[in-house]
Amino acid sequence: MPEQSPGPGAARPTLEAVAARAGVSRATVSRVVNGGAGVRPALVEKVHRAVEELGYVPNQAARTLVTRRNDAVAVIIAEPEFRIFSDPFFERQLRGISRELTAHDSQLVLLWVEGPGDRDRVARYLRGGHVDGALAFSPHHDDQLPSVVSRMRVPCVYGGRPGTTSGLGVPYVDCDNRGGARDAVRHLVSLGRQRIAHVAGPLDQASAVDRYHGYRDARPATGPELVAEGAFTEESGARAAAELLDRCPDLDAVFAANDLMASGVLKTLRERGLRVPEDVAVVGFDDMASVVDRTVPALTTVRQDVEEMGRLMVRLLMRMLADGGAGAEGPESVVTPTELVRRASA
Repeated sequence: MPEQSPGPGAARPTLEAVAARAGVSRATVSRVVNGGAGVRPALVEKVHRAVEELGYVPNQAARTLVTRRNDAVAVIIAEPEFRIFSDPFFERQLRGISRELTAHDSQLVLLWVEGPGDRDRVARYLRGGHVDGALAFSPHHDDQLPSVVSRMRVPCVYGGRPGTTSGLGVPYVDCDNRGGARDAVRHLVSLGRQRIAHVAGPLDQASAVDRYHGYRDARPATGPELVAEGAFTEESGARAAAELLDRCPDLDAVFAANDLMASGVLKTLRERGLRVPEDVAVVGFDDMASVVDRTVPALTTVRQDVEEMGRLMVRLLMRMLADGGAGAEGPESVVTPTELVRRASA
């Protein structure tokens, strides 16, 4: 009958004790515990059985010295804290990242950047060698985050195409923002809409710029009076819709650059006594269930698989780590397809 694992007061089992129990050398146990290759399957099974019977827990500091891995990844988000916890986009993407990291037996360390002091703090943390790599989100055009991460020589994958020159050449995972926006506006055109307005996201971010360009691809002759900039929040979408209606009371459709802003647009249209879609058709972007499930009428939107994009970011990073980390040529970036989901609003 197997021995019971030691209790809280018992001495911690050693690598030597595992080796004695399994009947193998200490070096063999070290290779198995640290994920090394070259050990026969029968011996691997013996070591795993001994580890379980003795309740052996590897010393993380010693393991790091052997493997040069911390089994931890930093997730860096360059957005205000309130948006990280209020925007369902980040919740969905973090869920995908967390599940994929768990599959790779790695931990998630969340860092956010709201100002220059935060960038310095993140730089010190990365310099300390606490993580194997990083996943970074939402760099704005004037953000120095990409250059900070680059100077630390930490392997990194971006969520979204970096809009800064310092982010050039860094692998990223993004959806086809421009193509999805183009499909959304072409759908509105197919419905016979003539005065199609756009509520853009913050135009210092690549995703918002790409969606704006997709809108322009479909409506190249539209004047600037039919474009208003929001901040990817419901409140900013409501304000932008009010601004557009004041300038162009005859508009008959709105394409909003994300679902939260589209929800704000619907709110303003209701307040102005306009019917959707009879008077004004509305299309969003993202297909976030937590948003579209509460819109009235149900929101037509562009779907991107946000959770899968998070998983893909981790897979790219793990490939970089396996290939040699920051000094290796990074893998190709991934752009995932989008899909127009038609519902009642357009």
